[in-house]
Amino acid sequence: MATRPTRNIKPYDEHDLPEKTAAKYAHRDPDGRVFRLDSLINPNTDRPNLTYEFLGVTRVWRWTKERMQAAYDTGLVVQSAPGRVPQLKRYLNEQRGLPFDDVWTDIPPLNSQAGERLGYQTQKPMALLERIIRLTTKPGDLVLDPFCGCGTAIEAAQSLGRKWIGIDVTVLAIDVVERRLARRGLRRKVDYELDGIPRGVEDARVLWSEDEHQFQMWAITLVDGQPREGGKKGADKGCDGLIYFQDDARTVGTAVISVKGGKNIHAQHIRDLIGTAHNLGAKLGIFVTLNKPTTAMEDAARAAEPVEAGGQLRPRIQICTIEQLLRGIKPSLPPVYDIISASAAARRASQKRPQVPPTPEEIRTSPSFKLPIAGGRGKDAQKPLPFDEPVLVVEKTTHRPKRRRG
Repeated sequence: MATRPTRNIKPYDEHDLPEKTAAKYAHRDPDGRVFRLDSLINPNTDRPNLTYEFLGVTRVWRWTKERMQAAYDTGLVVQSAPGRVPQLKRYLNEQRGLPFDDVWTDIPPLNSQAGERLGYQTQKPMALLERIIRLTTKPGDLVLDPFCGCGTAIEAAQSLGRKWIGIDVTVLAIDVVERRLARRGLRRKVDYELDGIPRGVEDARVLWSEDEHQFQMWAITLVDGQPREGGKKGADKGCDGLIYFQDDARTVGTAVISVKGGKNIHAQHIRDLIGTAHNLGAKLGIFVTLNKPTTAMEDAARAAEPVEAGGQLRPRIQICTIEQLLRGIKPSLPPVYDIISASAAARRASQKRPQVPPTPEEIRTSPSFKLPIAGGRGKDAQKPLPFDEPVLVVEKTTHRPKRRRG
């Protein structure tokens, strides 16, 4: 006979039992296990082969005498007093449990100090996604998350032995998912394919020709940056994004990012970046270009005085080509806060300072930060990040990854 599915069953919690169940499981072994006493009498009174005397009591029993004796020897059958009918111990932790209902109160939301918190506005607890996936799928099934955000469902599906496809509307989300897989030690273990993001210079040129804004957002992630003013389209005022880094033990420093994909680049762009960095109080400026910089641009960058950042002297203005970044050549920066490490740093900082409840006015006027940063200049507070980028896909496959043109 086929067994009933058990994926929709949650184990009993002895500290949170239904009233009737708690009344039944009112006994506890010396080792702490909770149990109840159950009848061993057979409801069918016409069973001569199961009618016998046991511990001085004659009844029609559910089990044979041999099985009864074996259970008694292991302590599962007990007699509370001489002459009383023996009973069976049923342990709570060996029972099937309770079916899940549609109100789950046993999974707490992610608070500001949660260890798994990434600072992503729509992040859900890992336990919630694991439960949903466990209840609705079996190992080897394919899980589709068309709004994968920071990748909680992807990590849950991977940990439970499911295949998965994650889709999100913003390049920032895909960047977070890849960083999350790397930090969990999964990126090298999981065979997955990434669609919608350039993997070479020619792919980058195609992306630039199709959508300059998407190209800009993607280029910012290559230097571990985050877009200005929530990544909205429009005049950038010399700042496409910011990088947050650990300047010293107490201060978070910033670097201004300027991205150019066109061929018409010149030294004035570098001078504009110097002025923007000065106006924003940023120590460093990073110029990201799809095309090779001119000699005049390189001279203008070298003319900017080096500054101390992260305990060592660094070029104040640095030019990075897309080709270099794709080869792993990064700008000279102190340890950078990406979305995951920044969240942990923010938690540590908040634990050190007194917790003062916000006023109603502060709650009303405060922005919804994707990645809050503690420390540094007040005017460098990070802006909220929206979710308005073209669709990108991260897909787990059973084959070797193939490069696809973005």
